[in-house]
Amino acid sequence: MSFLRIAVASKDGISINQHFGHARSFYIFRVSAEGSVLLESRDVALYCHGHSADQSAMQDILNTIRDCDAVMVARIGDGPANKLSDIGVIPVDDYAYLAIEESLADFFCASAGGRKQG
Repeated sequence: MSFLRIAVASKDGISINQHFGHARSFYIFRVSAEGSVLLESRDVALYCHGHSADQSAMQDILNTIRDCDAVMVARIGDGPANKLSDIGVIPVDDYAYLAIEESLADFFCASAGGRKQG
């Protein structure tokens, strides 16, 4: 079966409503044609501090979600988006403030049904 592993930045676990740089954790989902399953929540260091950024926190975030195919966020800057793309994680802000479950399903379908076997 094909699936995607997707990290989601959310304040409430219901909608994609967290800016990438403000996230203190990411919900990790396994998404397939049968639906999505919450696997875990992974804590990360805070990256954005107003007008400055903590580069060691960015490295922590990259290491924490590098096994994911994509990360869904409300917003993300160009710098972090490029760093994610460089490690093969697709930054997705097209579903900002929408429900997580429906957004995961839509993204999975738009991604041609996943790319991993398992």
